[in-house]
Amino acid sequence: MKLVFATGNKDKLREAREILDGIVEVVGPAQLGVFEEVEENGLTLKENSVLKARGYRALCGLDCFADDTGLEVDALGGAPGVHAARYAVDVARRDGLPLPPDHDFSANIDTLLRELSLHPGEPRTARFRSVVTLTLGGGLHFFEGTLEGSIASVRSGSGGFGYDPVFLPDEYPGRSVAELPQEVKNAISHRGKALRAMAQWLKQNCNL
Repeated sequence: MKLVFATGNKDKLREAREILDGIVEVVGPAQLGVFEEVEENGLTLKENSVLKARGYRALCGLDCFADDTGLEVDALGGAPGVHAARYAVDVARRDGLPLPPDHDFSANIDTLLRELSLHPGEPRTARFRSVVTLTLGGGLHFFEGTLEGSIASVRSGSGGFGYDPVFLPDEYPGRSVAELPQEVKNAISHRGKALRAMAQWLKQNCNL
C-alpha cells in the first residue's frame, strides 16, 4: 500500500520511511508532481493535521497522513505551541520589529532563547507534541506522541532539525536531540511515537 506523507521536509520523510519500512510505501507530494501548499490556519495541532491530510489527499488522489507538531514551553505559558514554525515572526510582529523569514528555525531558536531569558529562575521544562492524521477509506484516524524535556541555554549538536539543537530530552540528560544518533532520535521522538502508533494500527486493521 502506498501512502502520501503530506510534507516537503526531507528529514521528516526519511524518518517516516524508516519507521514504516516494510509496512507501507511512503511518498512525498513532490514525487507525484504536487508542489502546492495547503494552508495551515487551524487553531490546534489536530486542526492543522486534518487540514493537511485532507488537502493533500485531494491534491494527490491517494490516501495520506500528515503531522503537525508544536513545542510547549512551560515558562512561556505553552508557547510557541502550534505556532512553533513561525515563532520568530509572531514575536517580531508582536514587538513591532522587522519580520524574519517564515519557518526560519535559526531565528525561531534565537527568539525562544531570548524570550526565556526574560524568565530567569523559572523551570525550562518543555515538550514536543505531535498529532498525526491518517485518511483511509474515507475516514480519519488520529495518533499522538510527546517527548518531554527542557530547553538548553545554548545550541549543541549538528544533527536533527527545527528546535533539536536546544531541546534536551529527559531520556538523555545533558544532550540535545541534535546530538543523538538518528536511530535513537527515531526511538524517542514525538513524531516517531505517533508514527509507530499509526504503523501498529495499520498492521492490525489493514492486513499488512
